[in-house]
Amino acid sequence: MAQNDATAAHAHPIPDRHGQNLFTADTELHRLLALYLPADLLAHMQPHFERLGGLAGGLLDDLAGTADRNPPTLKQRTRTGLDEQKVIKHPAYVEMERLALSELGLAAMSHREETLGWKGRMPPLVKYVLTYLFVQAEFGLCCPVSMTDSLTRTLKKFGRPELVARFLPRLTSLDFDELAQGAMFMTEQAAGSDIAATATMARQETDGSWRITGDKWFCSNPDADFAMVLARAENGLPGMKGVSLFLLPRRLEDGSLNHYRIIRLKDKLGTRSMASGEIRLEGAIAYLVGEEGRGFVQMADMVNNSRLSNGVRAAGLMRRAVAEAEYIAAERRAFGRTLDQMPLMQRQLDKLRLPAEQARTMVCQTALALARSDAGEPDAYALLRILTPLIKFRACRDARKVTGDAMEVRGGCGYIEEWSDPRLVRDAHLGSIWEGTSNIVALDVIRAVKREGSLPVLRAHCEKLLADAELAPAFAAALRDALARAAALAETAARESGDVLARQAASALYHCTSSIAMAWEAARSGSAARLRWAQLVLLHRVLPRDPLAPDAMPADWNLTAMRAANAVA
Repeated sequence: MAQNDATAAHAHPIPDRHGQNLFTADTELHRLLALYLPADLLAHMQPHFERLGGLAGGLLDDLAGTADRNPPTLKQRTRTGLDEQKVIKHPAYVEMERLALSELGLAAMSHREETLGWKGRMPPLVKYVLTYLFVQAEFGLCCPVSMTDSLTRTLKKFGRPELVARFLPRLTSLDFDELAQGAMFMTEQAAGSDIAATATMARQETDGSWRITGDKWFCSNPDADFAMVLARAENGLPGMKGVSLFLLPRRLEDGSLNHYRIIRLKDKLGTRSMASGEIRLEGAIAYLVGEEGRGFVQMADMVNNSRLSNGVRAAGLMRRAVAEAEYIAAERRAFGRTLDQMPLMQRQLDKLRLPAEQARTMVCQTALALARSDAGEPDAYALLRILTPLIKFRACRDARKVTGDAMEVRGGCGYIEEWSDPRLVRDAHLGSIWEGTSNIVALDVIRAVKREGSLPVLRAHCEKLLADAELAPAFAAALRDALARAAALAETAARESGDVLARQAASALYHCTSSIAMAWEAARSGSAARLRWAQLVLLHRVLPRDPLAPDAMPADWNLTAMRAANAVA
Protein backbone atom coordinates (compact mmCIF):
# COMPACT_ATOMS: atom_id res chain seq x y z
CA MET A 1 0.00 0.00 0.00
CA ALA A 2 2.79 2.40 0.97
CA GLN A 3 4.60 1.57 -2.27
CA ASN A 4 1.46 2.25 -4.30
CA ASP A 5 1.03 5.59 -2.50
CA ALA A 6 4.63 6.53 -3.28
CA THR A 7 4.19 5.54 -6.92
CA ALA A 8 0.98 7.53 -7.14
CA ALA A 9 2.66 10.59 -5.60
CA HIS A 10 5.53 10.33 -8.05
CA ALA A 11 3.13 10.06 -10.96
CA HIS A 12 0.95 12.96 -9.80
CA PRO A 13 0.52 15.34 -12.74
CA ILE A 14 0.99 18.58 -10.73
CA PRO A 15 4.74 19.09 -10.04
CA ASP A 16 5.57 20.71 -6.69
CA ARG A 17 9.13 21.88 -6.06
CA HIS A 18 8.53 22.65 -2.38
CA GLY A 19 11.28 21.18 -0.21
CA GLN A 20 14.03 21.44 -2.80
CA ASN A 21 17.26 23.13 -1.62
CA LEU A 22 17.43 26.37 -3.62
CA PHE A 23 21.21 26.57 -3.29
CA THR A 24 22.32 23.03 -4.02
CA ALA A 25 19.99 22.86 -7.04
CA ASP A 26 21.48 26.05 -8.52
CA THR A 27 24.67 24.69 -10.12
CA GLU A 28 25.24 27.84 -12.19
CA LEU A 29 25.45 29.85 -8.97
CA HIS A 30 28.14 27.45 -7.74
CA ARG A 31 30.23 28.24 -10.83
CA LEU A 32 29.87 31.97 -10.25
CA LEU A 33 30.79 31.80 -6.58
CA ALA A 34 33.92 29.81 -7.38
CA LEU A 35 34.84 32.62 -9.76
CA TYR A 36 33.98 35.62 -7.59
CA LEU A 37 34.77 34.52 -4.00
CA PRO A 38 38.15 33.57 -2.49
CA ALA A 39 38.40 29.80 -2.05
CA ASP A 40 38.79 29.92 1.74
CA LEU A 41 35.79 32.21 2.19
CA LEU A 42 33.65 30.11 -0.16
CA ALA A 43 34.57 26.94 1.75
CA HIS A 44 33.61 28.66 5.02
CA MET A 45 30.30 29.95 3.65
CA GLN A 46 29.30 26.78 1.79
CA PRO A 47 27.40 25.20 4.73
CA HIS A 48 25.67 28.52 5.45
CA PHE A 49 24.57 28.83 1.82
CA GLU A 50 23.35 25.24 1.86
CA ARG A 51 21.42 25.73 5.09
CA LEU A 52 19.73 28.89 3.85
CA GLY A 53 18.98 27.22 0.50
CA GLY A 54 17.20 24.43 2.36
CA LEU A 55 15.23 26.88 4.50
CA ALA A 56 14.27 29.03 1.47
CA GLY A 57 12.89 25.97 -0.30
CA GLY A 58 10.96 24.75 2.72
CA LEU A 59 10.36 26.32 6.15
CA LEU A 60 11.16 29.90 5.14
CA ASP A 61 8.87 29.61 2.13
CA ASP A 62 6.08 28.39 4.44
CA LEU A 63 6.67 31.28 6.85
CA ALA A 64 6.65 33.77 3.98
CA GLY A 65 3.34 32.45 2.67
CA THR A 66 1.78 32.63 6.12
CA ALA A 67 3.04 36.18 6.71
CA ASP A 68 1.78 37.26 3.29
CA ARG A 69 -1.72 35.98 4.15
CA ASN A 70 -1.62 37.60 7.61
CA PRO A 71 -0.35 41.17 7.13
CA PRO A 72 0.55 43.41 10.09
CA THR A 73 -2.03 45.54 11.86
CA LEU A 74 -1.77 48.78 13.81
CA LYS A 75 -2.78 48.83 17.46
CA GLN A 76 -3.46 52.38 18.65
CA ARG A 77 -3.83 52.01 22.42
CA THR A 78 -3.17 49.63 25.28
CA ARG A 79 -6.08 47.90 26.96
CA THR A 80 -5.78 50.44 29.80
CA GLY A 81 -6.24 53.34 27.39
CA LEU A 82 -2.64 54.52 26.99
CA ASP A 83 -1.67 55.91 23.57
CA GLU A 84 1.04 53.32 22.93
CA GLN A 85 1.00 52.60 19.22
CA LYS A 86 2.30 49.22 18.14
CA VAL A 87 2.55 47.36 14.85
CA ILE A 88 1.32 43.82 15.47
CA LYS A 89 3.31 41.35 13.35
CA HIS A 90 2.34 37.74 12.73
CA PRO A 91 4.61 35.23 14.53
CA ALA A 92 5.70 33.88 11.13
CA TYR A 93 7.10 37.30 10.22
CA VAL A 94 8.81 37.66 13.59
CA GLU A 95 10.48 34.28 13.08
CA MET A 96 11.77 35.47 9.70
CA GLU A 97 13.09 38.64 11.38
CA ARG A 98 14.97 36.49 13.86
CA LEU A 99 16.48 34.37 11.11
CA ALA A 100 17.51 37.30 8.88
CA LEU A 101 18.67 39.82 11.48
CA SER A 102 19.96 37.64 14.30
CA GLU A 103 21.01 34.23 12.94
CA LEU A 104 22.29 35.39 9.56
CA GLY A 105 23.16 38.96 10.53
CA LEU A 106 22.15 40.24 7.09
CA ALA A 107 21.74 43.86 8.20
CA ALA A 108 24.83 43.97 10.41
CA MET A 109 27.46 41.83 8.68
CA SER A 110 28.95 44.66 6.61
CA HIS A 111 29.61 46.58 9.82
CA ARG A 112 31.01 43.82 12.04
CA GLU A 113 34.44 42.25 12.35
CA GLU A 114 32.98 38.77 12.77
CA THR A 115 29.82 37.23 11.35
CA LEU A 116 28.85 33.58 10.90
CA GLY A 117 32.19 32.57 12.37
CA TRP A 118 34.24 34.45 9.75
CA LYS A 119 36.92 36.68 11.25
CA GLY A 120 37.21 40.07 9.58
CA ARG A 121 34.84 42.21 7.52
CA MET A 122 32.60 40.17 5.24
CA PRO A 123 32.77 41.29 1.58
CA PRO A 124 29.51 42.68 0.14
CA LEU A 125 29.05 39.74 -2.23
CA VAL A 126 28.52 37.29 0.64
CA LYS A 127 25.74 39.46 2.04
CA TYR A 128 24.15 39.74 -1.37
CA VAL A 129 24.34 36.00 -2.06
CA LEU A 130 22.59 35.33 1.25
CA THR A 131 20.01 38.01 0.39
CA TYR A 132 19.61 36.49 -3.09
CA LEU A 133 18.75 33.13 -1.51
CA PHE A 134 16.56 34.60 1.25
CA VAL A 135 14.48 36.73 -1.12
CA GLN A 136 13.59 33.71 -3.23
CA ALA A 137 11.28 32.86 -0.34
CA GLU A 138 10.58 36.23 1.34
CA PHE A 139 10.80 39.64 -0.30
CA GLY A 140 9.04 41.99 2.13
CA LEU A 141 11.35 41.57 5.12
CA CYS A 142 14.38 42.27 2.92
CA CYS A 143 13.26 45.92 2.79
CA PRO A 144 13.82 46.53 6.55
CA VAL A 145 17.01 44.45 6.35
CA SER A 146 18.35 46.64 3.54
CA MET A 147 17.28 49.90 5.20
CA THR A 148 18.93 48.89 8.48
CA ASP A 149 22.16 48.08 6.65
CA SER A 150 22.02 51.33 4.64
CA LEU A 151 21.11 53.49 7.64
CA THR A 152 24.07 52.07 9.57
CA ARG A 153 26.39 52.77 6.65
CA THR A 154 25.15 56.37 6.35
CA LEU A 155 25.36 57.01 10.09
CA LYS A 156 28.96 55.71 10.22
CA LYS A 157 29.92 57.80 7.19
CA PHE A 158 28.36 61.13 8.13
CA GLY A 159 27.35 61.04 11.81
CA ARG A 160 29.23 62.80 14.59
CA PRO A 161 31.52 60.43 16.54
CA GLU A 162 29.40 60.72 19.70
CA LEU A 163 26.24 59.94 17.73
CA VAL A 164 27.84 56.89 16.12
CA ALA A 165 29.20 55.66 19.46
CA ARG A 166 25.78 56.03 21.05
CA PHE A 167 23.65 54.19 18.50
CA LEU A 168 25.94 51.91 16.47
CA PRO A 169 26.08 49.03 19.01
CA ARG A 170 22.36 48.28 18.68
CA LEU A 171 22.49 48.55 14.89
CA THR A 172 25.30 45.99 14.69
CA SER A 173 24.08 43.64 17.43
CA LEU A 174 22.97 40.09 16.63
CA ASP A 175 21.05 39.69 19.88
CA PHE A 176 17.43 39.59 18.73
CA ASP A 177 16.19 41.23 21.94
CA GLU A 178 18.68 44.11 21.65
CA LEU A 179 19.27 44.73 17.94
CA ALA A 180 17.72 47.77 16.27
CA GLN A 181 16.01 48.02 12.90
CA GLY A 182 16.23 51.00 10.57
CA ALA A 183 14.00 52.86 8.11
CA MET A 184 14.02 55.94 5.91
CA PHE A 185 11.19 58.49 6.04
CA MET A 186 11.66 60.55 2.90
CA THR A 187 8.56 60.49 0.68
CA GLU A 188 5.97 63.26 0.96
CA GLN A 189 2.71 63.69 -0.92
CA ALA A 190 3.84 66.75 -2.85
CA ALA A 191 7.56 66.06 -3.01
CA GLY A 192 7.86 62.42 -4.09
CA SER A 193 11.15 62.11 -5.96
CA ASP A 194 11.49 65.92 -6.02
CA ILE A 195 13.49 66.30 -2.79
CA ALA A 196 13.75 70.06 -3.29
CA ALA A 197 10.00 70.25 -2.58
CA THR A 198 10.39 68.70 0.91
CA ALA A 199 8.00 70.50 3.28
CA THR A 200 8.77 68.78 6.61
CA MET A 201 10.35 71.34 8.93
CA ALA A 202 13.14 71.05 11.50
CA ARG A 203 13.50 73.64 14.29
CA GLN A 204 16.62 73.89 16.42
CA GLU A 205 15.98 74.49 20.12
CA THR A 206 18.11 76.71 22.35
CA ASP A 207 19.81 73.64 23.81
CA GLY A 208 20.94 72.60 20.32
CA SER A 209 18.42 69.76 19.89
CA TRP A 210 16.15 69.52 16.85
CA ARG A 211 12.37 69.14 16.61
CA ILE A 212 10.75 67.88 13.39
CA THR A 213 7.21 68.59 12.22
CA GLY A 214 5.43 67.39 9.11
CA ASP A 215 3.93 64.43 7.28
CA LYS A 216 5.75 61.56 5.53
CA TRP A 217 3.57 59.70 3.07
CA PHE A 218 5.18 56.29 2.48
CA CYS A 219 7.28 54.89 5.31
CA SER A 220 8.16 51.20 5.23
CA ASN A 221 8.98 49.59 8.58
CA PRO A 222 7.26 52.56 10.29
CA ASP A 223 7.90 51.32 13.84
CA ALA A 224 11.65 50.89 13.24
CA ASP A 225 13.93 51.77 16.14
CA PHE A 226 15.64 54.46 14.04
CA ALA A 227 14.82 56.26 10.81
CA MET A 228 16.73 58.62 8.58
CA VAL A 229 14.49 61.63 7.82
CA LEU A 230 14.82 64.53 5.41
CA ALA A 231 13.58 67.87 6.71
CA ARG A 232 14.02 71.55 5.95
CA ALA A 233 15.67 73.68 8.65
CA GLU A 234 13.67 76.78 9.59
CA ASN A 235 15.15 79.94 8.08
CA GLY A 236 17.35 77.77 5.87
CA LEU A 237 18.01 78.10 2.16
CA PRO A 238 15.23 77.33 -0.33
CA GLY A 239 15.27 74.27 -2.57
CA MET A 240 17.64 71.35 -2.26
CA LYS A 241 20.28 73.31 -0.33
CA GLY A 242 17.88 73.80 2.56
CA VAL A 243 17.24 70.08 3.16
CA SER A 244 19.10 68.33 5.99
CA LEU A 245 19.34 64.73 7.18
CA PHE A 246 18.27 63.66 10.67
CA LEU A 247 18.34 60.47 12.72
CA LEU A 248 14.95 59.89 14.33
CA PRO A 249 14.71 57.46 17.29
CA ARG A 250 11.43 55.65 17.89
CA ARG A 251 11.85 55.91 21.66
CA LEU A 252 13.41 58.61 23.78
CA GLU A 253 16.00 58.15 26.52
CA ASP A 254 13.32 57.64 29.18
CA GLY A 255 11.74 54.82 27.14
CA SER A 256 8.70 56.81 26.05
CA LEU A 257 7.64 57.02 22.41
CA ASN A 258 8.99 59.92 20.40
CA HIS A 259 6.59 62.61 19.26
CA TYR A 260 5.30 61.14 16.04
CA ARG A 261 2.37 58.95 15.12
CA ILE A 262 1.69 56.23 12.58
CA ILE A 263 -1.53 57.48 11.03
CA ARG A 264 -2.38 54.28 9.20
CA LEU A 265 -0.81 51.28 7.47
CA LYS A 266 -0.88 50.97 3.69
CA ASP A 267 -2.99 48.31 1.95
CA LYS A 268 -0.38 47.25 -0.62
CA LEU A 269 -0.40 45.12 -3.76
CA GLY A 270 2.76 43.29 -2.68
CA THR A 271 5.20 43.05 0.26
CA ARG A 272 2.13 42.43 2.39
CA SER A 273 4.15 40.75 5.13
CA MET A 274 5.95 44.01 5.97
CA ALA A 275 4.27 47.11 7.34
CA SER A 276 4.35 50.42 5.47
CA GLY A 277 2.59 53.44 6.86
CA GLU A 278 2.01 57.17 6.95
CA ILE A 279 3.83 59.17 9.62
CA ARG A 280 2.88 62.47 11.25
CA LEU A 281 5.79 64.14 13.03
CA GLU A 282 4.61 66.33 15.90
CA GLY A 283 7.76 68.01 17.17
CA ALA A 284 9.71 64.74 17.18
CA ILE A 285 13.20 64.86 18.66
CA ALA A 286 15.92 64.06 16.12
CA TYR A 287 19.67 64.37 15.64
CA LEU A 288 21.34 66.21 12.76
CA VAL A 289 23.48 63.84 10.65
CA GLY A 290 26.41 65.45 8.86
CA GLU A 291 26.29 69.02 7.61
CA GLU A 292 23.17 71.14 7.66
CA GLY A 293 21.86 71.66 4.14
CA ARG A 294 23.64 68.56 2.77
CA GLY A 295 20.77 66.19 3.44
CA PHE A 296 20.14 65.07 -0.12
CA VAL A 297 23.81 64.31 -0.83
CA GLN A 298 24.06 62.26 2.36
CA MET A 299 20.73 60.52 1.90
CA ALA A 300 21.78 59.70 -1.68
CA ASP A 301 24.49 57.44 -0.27
CA MET A 302 21.84 55.52 1.66
CA VAL A 303 19.51 55.44 -1.34
CA ASN A 304 22.23 54.14 -3.67
CA ASN A 305 23.06 51.34 -1.24
CA SER A 306 19.35 50.50 -1.10
CA ARG A 307 19.13 50.59 -4.89
CA LEU A 308 21.86 47.98 -5.19
CA SER A 309 20.03 45.82 -2.67
CA ASN A 310 16.86 46.36 -4.71
CA GLY A 311 18.61 45.02 -7.80
CA VAL A 312 19.80 41.98 -5.84
CA ARG A 313 16.25 41.28 -4.73
CA ALA A 314 14.94 41.59 -8.30
CA ALA A 315 17.57 39.07 -9.35
CA GLY A 316 16.44 36.72 -6.58
CA LEU A 317 12.78 36.99 -7.57
CA MET A 318 13.66 36.18 -11.17
CA ARG A 319 15.78 33.21 -10.14
CA ARG A 320 12.90 31.76 -8.09
CA ALA A 321 10.45 32.29 -10.95
CA VAL A 322 12.77 30.74 -13.54
CA ALA A 323 13.68 27.77 -11.32
CA GLU A 324 9.99 27.05 -10.73
CA ALA A 325 9.32 27.20 -14.48
CA GLU A 326 12.29 24.92 -15.24
CA TYR A 327 11.13 22.39 -12.66
CA ILE A 328 7.58 22.35 -13.97
CA ALA A 329 8.77 22.00 -17.56
CA ALA A 330 11.03 19.08 -16.63
CA GLU A 331 8.36 17.25 -14.57
CA ARG A 332 5.06 18.02 -16.27
CA ARG A 333 4.05 15.70 -19.12
CA ALA A 334 1.67 16.55 -21.94
CA PHE A 335 1.10 15.01 -25.37
CA GLY A 336 3.47 12.15 -24.49
CA ARG A 337 6.48 14.34 -23.62
CA THR A 338 7.77 16.53 -20.80
CA LEU A 339 7.21 20.22 -21.50
CA ASP A 340 10.94 20.98 -21.72
CA GLN A 341 11.22 18.62 -24.72
CA MET A 342 8.95 20.92 -26.73
CA PRO A 343 10.67 23.55 -28.91
CA LEU A 344 8.34 26.41 -27.99
CA MET A 345 8.81 25.73 -24.26
CA GLN A 346 12.59 25.59 -24.74
CA ARG A 347 12.41 29.00 -26.39
CA GLN A 348 10.16 30.36 -23.64
CA LEU A 349 12.53 29.14 -20.92
CA ASP A 350 15.46 30.81 -22.68
CA LYS A 351 13.56 34.10 -22.73
CA LEU A 352 13.06 33.77 -18.97
CA ARG A 353 16.66 32.77 -18.25
CA LEU A 354 18.36 35.64 -20.08
CA PRO A 355 17.23 38.55 -17.85
CA ALA A 356 17.58 36.40 -14.73
CA GLU A 357 21.16 35.46 -15.58
CA GLN A 358 22.01 39.02 -16.63
CA ALA A 359 20.82 40.27 -13.27
CA ARG A 360 22.87 37.91 -11.17
CA THR A 361 25.97 38.63 -13.24
CA MET A 362 25.41 42.33 -12.58
CA VAL A 363 24.93 41.59 -8.87
CA CYS A 364 28.39 40.00 -8.76
CA GLN A 365 30.01 42.75 -10.81
CA THR A 366 28.45 45.56 -8.76
CA ALA A 367 29.24 43.89 -5.42
CA LEU A 368 32.91 43.70 -6.40
CA ALA A 369 32.84 47.36 -7.46
CA LEU A 370 31.36 48.25 -4.05
CA ALA A 371 34.14 46.39 -2.23
CA ARG A 372 36.78 48.12 -4.36
CA SER A 373 35.15 51.51 -3.84
CA ASP A 374 35.04 51.07 -0.06
CA ALA A 375 38.73 50.10 -0.20
CA GLY A 376 39.49 53.39 -1.96
CA GLU A 377 40.69 51.94 -5.27
CA PRO A 378 41.03 54.48 -8.12
CA ASP A 379 37.99 54.72 -10.43
CA ALA A 380 36.07 52.14 -8.37
CA TYR A 381 33.54 54.69 -7.09
CA ALA A 382 32.86 55.95 -10.63
CA LEU A 383 32.25 52.35 -11.73
CA LEU A 384 29.98 51.65 -8.75
CA ARG A 385 28.17 54.90 -9.35
CA ILE A 386 26.96 53.79 -12.79
CA LEU A 387 26.54 50.05 -12.18
CA THR A 388 24.17 50.68 -9.24
CA PRO A 389 21.44 52.59 -11.13
CA LEU A 390 21.93 50.31 -14.14
CA ILE A 391 21.02 47.18 -12.18
CA LYS A 392 18.25 48.91 -10.28
CA PHE A 393 16.70 50.27 -13.47
CA ARG A 394 16.83 47.22 -15.73
CA ALA A 395 16.70 44.23 -13.37
CA CYS A 396 13.66 45.60 -11.54
CA ARG A 397 11.79 46.17 -14.79
CA ASP A 398 12.79 42.73 -16.09
CA ALA A 399 11.54 41.07 -12.90
CA ARG A 400 7.99 42.22 -13.58
CA LYS A 401 7.88 40.43 -16.93
CA VAL A 402 9.88 37.36 -15.91
CA THR A 403 7.70 36.59 -12.90
CA GLY A 404 4.53 37.04 -14.97
CA ASP A 405 5.72 34.89 -17.85
CA ALA A 406 7.00 32.20 -15.48
CA MET A 407 3.53 32.02 -13.92
CA GLU A 408 2.20 31.02 -17.34
CA VAL A 409 4.44 27.94 -17.40
CA ARG A 410 2.63 26.57 -14.35
CA GLY A 411 -0.66 27.22 -16.07
CA GLY A 412 -3.88 27.67 -14.09
CA CYS A 413 -2.26 26.64 -10.80
CA GLY A 414 0.13 29.57 -11.18
CA TYR A 415 -2.80 31.96 -10.78
CA ILE A 416 -3.74 30.45 -7.42
CA GLU A 417 -2.45 32.05 -4.22
CA GLU A 418 -1.50 28.68 -2.75
CA TRP A 419 1.54 28.77 -5.05
CA SER A 420 4.47 31.18 -5.00
CA ASP A 421 3.78 32.68 -8.44
CA PRO A 422 1.19 35.37 -7.51
CA ARG A 423 3.35 36.59 -4.60
CA LEU A 424 6.40 36.84 -6.88
CA VAL A 425 4.41 38.86 -9.42
CA ARG A 426 2.97 41.19 -6.79
CA ASP A 427 6.32 41.76 -5.09
CA ALA A 428 8.20 42.25 -8.38
CA HIS A 429 6.11 45.29 -9.26
CA LEU A 430 7.46 47.22 -6.31
CA GLY A 431 11.07 47.21 -7.52
CA SER A 432 10.64 49.71 -10.34
CA ILE A 433 8.74 52.13 -8.08
CA TRP A 434 10.54 51.92 -4.75
CA GLU A 435 13.82 53.89 -4.29
CA GLY A 436 13.08 55.86 -7.45
CA THR A 437 10.86 55.11 -10.43
CA SER A 438 12.39 53.87 -13.67
CA ASN A 439 12.54 57.40 -15.11
CA ILE A 440 14.32 58.75 -12.03
CA VAL A 441 16.86 55.91 -11.97
CA ALA A 442 17.54 56.07 -15.73
CA LEU A 443 18.25 59.78 -15.32
CA ASP A 444 20.61 58.87 -12.48
CA VAL A 445 22.60 56.73 -14.93
CA ILE A 446 23.01 59.83 -17.08
CA ARG A 447 23.89 61.88 -13.99
CA ALA A 448 26.71 59.42 -13.28
CA VAL A 449 27.95 59.95 -16.83
CA LYS A 450 27.86 63.74 -16.43
CA ARG A 451 29.10 64.23 -12.87
CA GLU A 452 31.26 61.23 -12.02
CA GLY A 453 32.78 60.62 -15.45
CA SER A 454 31.60 57.01 -15.16
CA LEU A 455 31.31 56.16 -18.84
CA PRO A 456 35.03 55.83 -19.73
CA VAL A 457 35.55 53.88 -16.50
CA LEU A 458 32.75 51.47 -17.42
CA ARG A 459 34.19 51.04 -20.91
CA ALA A 460 37.67 50.38 -19.53
CA HIS A 461 36.23 47.81 -17.14
CA CYS A 462 34.42 46.01 -19.97
CA GLU A 463 37.54 46.10 -22.16
CA LYS A 464 39.52 44.43 -19.38
CA LEU A 465 36.89 41.69 -19.12
CA LEU A 466 37.04 41.14 -22.86
CA ALA A 467 40.83 41.02 -22.81
CA ASP A 468 40.70 38.36 -20.07
CA ALA A 469 38.20 36.18 -21.96
CA GLU A 470 39.12 33.94 -24.86
CA LEU A 471 36.25 34.54 -27.24
CA ALA A 472 35.72 34.04 -30.94
CA PRO A 473 37.13 37.23 -32.55
CA ALA A 474 33.87 37.95 -34.36
CA PHE A 475 31.85 37.73 -31.13
CA ALA A 476 34.38 39.89 -29.24
CA ALA A 477 34.26 42.44 -32.07
CA ALA A 478 30.45 42.47 -31.98
CA LEU A 479 30.54 43.08 -28.22
CA ARG A 480 33.04 45.94 -28.56
CA ASP A 481 31.07 47.57 -31.36
CA ALA A 482 27.79 47.32 -29.42
CA LEU A 483 29.42 48.81 -26.31
CA ALA A 484 30.84 51.70 -28.32
CA ARG A 485 27.43 52.44 -29.80
CA ALA A 486 25.75 52.21 -26.37
CA ALA A 487 28.35 54.60 -24.94
CA ALA A 488 27.75 57.04 -27.81
CA LEU A 489 24.02 56.93 -27.11
CA ALA A 490 24.69 57.62 -23.41
CA GLU A 491 26.91 60.58 -24.33
CA THR A 492 24.12 61.96 -26.50
CA ALA A 493 21.67 61.49 -23.62
CA ALA A 494 24.09 63.36 -21.32
CA ARG A 495 24.10 66.42 -23.56
CA GLU A 496 21.55 69.19 -23.18
CA SER A 497 18.00 68.13 -24.05
CA GLY A 498 19.09 64.49 -24.34
CA ASP A 499 17.18 63.26 -21.29
CA VAL A 500 14.51 61.68 -23.47
CA LEU A 501 17.11 59.03 -24.39
CA ALA A 502 17.97 58.15 -20.78
CA ARG A 503 15.99 54.91 -20.60
CA GLN A 504 17.15 53.73 -24.01
CA ALA A 505 20.77 54.49 -23.14
CA ALA A 506 20.54 52.85 -19.70
CA SER A 507 19.11 49.66 -21.20
CA ALA A 508 21.80 49.58 -23.88
CA LEU A 509 24.61 49.99 -21.36
CA TYR A 510 23.11 47.33 -19.09
CA HIS A 511 22.70 44.77 -21.87
CA CYS A 512 26.19 45.35 -23.30
CA THR A 513 27.89 45.29 -19.89
CA SER A 514 26.06 42.18 -18.74
CA SER A 515 26.69 40.35 -22.03
CA ILE A 516 30.43 41.11 -21.82
CA ALA A 517 30.60 40.10 -18.16
CA MET A 518 28.67 36.87 -18.84
CA ALA A 519 31.05 36.03 -21.70
CA TRP A 520 34.00 36.60 -19.33
CA GLU A 521 32.36 34.36 -16.71
CA ALA A 522 31.79 31.68 -19.33
CA ALA A 523 35.41 31.77 -20.46
CA ARG A 524 36.73 31.63 -16.88
CA SER A 525 34.30 29.00 -15.58
CA GLY A 526 33.96 26.82 -18.67
CA SER A 527 30.16 27.23 -18.75
CA ALA A 528 28.94 26.64 -22.30
CA ALA A 529 25.41 27.63 -21.21
CA ARG A 530 26.64 30.97 -19.94
CA LEU A 531 28.47 31.73 -23.18
CA ARG A 532 25.30 30.94 -25.13
CA TRP A 533 23.28 33.22 -22.87
CA ALA A 534 25.80 36.02 -23.36
CA GLN A 535 25.44 35.60 -27.12
CA LEU A 536 21.65 35.55 -26.91
CA VAL A 537 21.65 38.76 -24.85
CA LEU A 538 23.62 40.52 -27.57
CA LEU A 539 21.55 38.98 -30.35
CA HIS A 540 18.09 39.52 -28.86
CA ARG A 541 18.44 42.52 -26.54
CA VAL A 542 20.96 44.74 -28.34
CA LEU A 543 21.44 44.10 -32.05
CA PRO A 544 18.82 44.91 -34.72
CA ARG A 545 16.70 41.96 -35.81
CA ASP A 546 14.25 41.23 -38.58
CA PRO A 547 11.03 40.22 -36.75
CA LEU A 548 9.89 38.33 -39.83
CA ALA A 549 13.04 36.22 -40.19
CA PRO A 550 13.98 33.05 -38.25
CA ASP A 551 16.59 33.48 -35.52
CA ALA A 552 20.13 32.49 -36.40
CA MET A 553 23.27 32.66 -34.27
CA PRO A 554 26.24 33.90 -36.35
CA ALA A 555 28.46 30.87 -37.01
CA ASP A 556 31.69 32.80 -36.41
CA TRP A 557 30.63 33.69 -32.83
CA ASN A 558 31.41 30.11 -31.79
CA LEU A 559 35.10 29.61 -31.01
CA THR A 560 34.92 25.80 -31.21
CA ALA A 561 33.14 25.85 -34.55
CA MET A 562 35.58 28.45 -35.87
CA ARG A 563 38.57 26.33 -34.84
CA ALA A 564 37.03 23.24 -36.46
CA ALA A 565 36.41 25.16 -39.70
CA ASN A 566 40.00 26.42 -39.71
CA ALA A 567 41.31 22.89 -39.12
CA VAL A 568 39.34 21.57 -42.10
CA ALA A 569 40.54 24.44 -44.26
